[in-house]
Formats: sequence, C-alpha cells, structure tokens
Amino acid sequence: MEFFYKKEYNFKINDLFYFILFMQKQLQNLKQEIVNQLNKVKNNSVLRDLEIKYLGRKGEFTKILHCLKDLTVQEKKEIGEMANRMKKELQEKFEEIKNIIAKNTVEQKNIDVTLPGEKISQGHLHPITIIQNELENLFTSMGFMVLDGPELESDYYNFETLNMPKHHPARDMQDTFYIDQKNKQGEYDLVMRTHTSNAQVRAMQKYGAPLKCIVPGRVFRNEATDVRHEHTFYQFEGLMIDKDINFSQMKGVLESMGQFLYGPDTKLRLRPKFYPFVEPGVNGEFSCFVCHGKGCRLCKNSGWLEILGAGLVHPNVLRAGGIDPKKYSGFAFGFGLNRLVMLKYGINDIRLFNSGDLRFLEQF
Repeated sequence: MEFFYKKEYNFKINDLFYFILFMQKQLQNLKQEIVNQLNKVKNNSVLRDLEIKYLGRKGEFTKILHCLKDLTVQEKKEIGEMANRMKKELQEKFEEIKNIIAKNTVEQKNIDVTLPGEKISQGHLHPITIIQNELENLFTSMGFMVLDGPELESDYYNFETLNMPKHHPARDMQDTFYIDQKNKQGEYDLVMRTHTSNAQVRAMQKYGAPLKCIVPGRVFRNEATDVRHEHTFYQFEGLMIDKDINFSQMKGVLESMGQFLYGPDTKLRLRPKFYPFVEPGVNGEFSCFVCHGKGCRLCKNSGWLEILGAGLVHPNVLRAGGIDPKKYSGFAFGFGLNRLVMLKYGINDIRLFNSGDLRFLEQF
C-alpha cells in the first residue's frame, strides 16, 4: 500500500489495518465529544452553533472526511462506510435534542392548547372587483359578452369616432392625459383613455351587428384628487346594437341592473342630458336604497341617486364602426364603478380604493 501522510494530524501510516483503526478512533473520539456537548445544550441557538462547528461544511467532522480524497478505493470504502454511519447517528442525535428543546419550550410557556388558534390572514377580492364580477355575471346572463380596450389609446378612438372631432367643444368637458409623443403629422395623438367608450367603435369594427357587450376597465382623468375625485378610477360601459332597438329596451336593461344591485323595489328615472356620442342622451337615477325615495343624507333628500349616463347610439358613431344607421340602432350606457361601490358600502372617500390601506381592504 502507498505511503499515506495527513498534515492535519501529523502522522505517517503505511498499513491499511492500522490506518482504519486510527481513523475509527479519531471519529469515535469526535463523536463522544459532540455527544457530551449536546447533552448540555438548553436552547436552539447553542444547538445551531454546535451543528455548524462539527457538521458544517468547514466543521471538525468534515475535516476528517477530507482525507478520504487521497485514499485508494479500498480505503475509501472501509472508512467511508464508517464515517457515513457515524454522521447519520450524529444527525439523529441533533434532531433528538432539537425535539427535547421544543418540548421544554412549550411546557415553559404554559400554552393552553384548548384555546382557539390565531386567525390566518387570507387574501380576498378588492371591493371594486367584487361589484364588477357581480355585474359581469348579470350582463352575461342577458347575453352580453365582456370586452376590454387599450388603456393607452389613440385620439381617434378616444374622441373622433365618438362624435368628438378635433376642436369640438365637447372635449373641454374632461381633462386628458396626453402622451408626449408626436405622430408623423407632428401631433400629440396618444392619450390615456378618459372613458371605456373607446372600445365601442373597436367592438363594432371587429364584431359588426348585432352586438351586445360590456366593457369594464380603468380610466384616467387629469383631475385634482379629493374625497370625490381621483385621477385613476374604474368605469363600466354597456353597448347593444341590433335592428329596431329603442328606449324601452334600454330602460328595461337598466332597471334590471338597478334591481339586481339595490333590490326588487328599485325604480329608474331618466332625465335629458347631452352626451356627444348618443342622441338623445339621458341621466339615469335610481331610487335611494336607504330611504326608498323619502329623502335622506345619502340622496341629499331628493330620494334619487344619480348613477349613470345613457342614450341611443349616435348615427355618426355607428358609421365610424362600419354599421349602417339606417338598418341598425342601439343604446349605450356607462357609469363609474367607484361611485357605485361607494354608494353600496357607504364609503365616503374615493382615495381609499387606491390607498392599499389594509384597515379598509380587510372589511370586504
């Protein structure tokens, strides 16, 4: 057998039998040293330190095993089996001491196991998402499909196709976030969409007529933020196009939505209002679900809650979508989801929706 030399222990051995006896003695001594120290351990911190000291990558036990790389195959087999067996025994001993410490810790704390456990925090839906899902379920049951449109929109789809050409005074009704990027004509024609109505003409161009769709989504306005106004909020758009669509059908759909949200006794009131993309246009108001029309603080003693805008789709909008207004007609409606949720749950500050405040969100 080849001459063996190990610097760490400063010995020379040229016989396999004596070398194995030597290594066995070294491992046994180290094992006994570790066991003696383990029997004195009282906490996990000391236990972790011992585990690193002896069984870690640079531990004492590992140092002894490093000599195996210089051995012959026969030597590795004899000493390796012995070393692995001892290492397994030590690991079991460490686990045993760890369990004893854990048991003693529980007993010292005098924990009453009959008490109810701590509540586990569970994720849940945002209040706006809850109402949006409920409305989507309602309208899909009526045959409407759910669509979405781009939040970064062209001026063309956000304004022009909705009967608001350049320099139209209706554009002054809303402040817009324009993107600092010019087109080939040197114009700023990209905006953050100011309403979900931008999807109307896109839907007409893609699906044609007849068409029934809803478009929930996020919109953006360049507004000062306060308890009732926010620069980023959610809208819910509805569109129905077919032959011989009229006001009574629109009224029936909106009444169904009101009764779904606020109860079967909810009434709908429509009052004239100008919107450039519908003709005629109306404001939709539901009877107050708190006072049932008698007058209260929520409805400002009017008995009615202003919820939505609606009307019959303007012929120019139908033409922009590639639909002949002489053959087809339709109605559209839209409302702010934030306001709907605020009314339903009695929330008095719109800024809470984007605050990330868990005290608010955990109530839903």
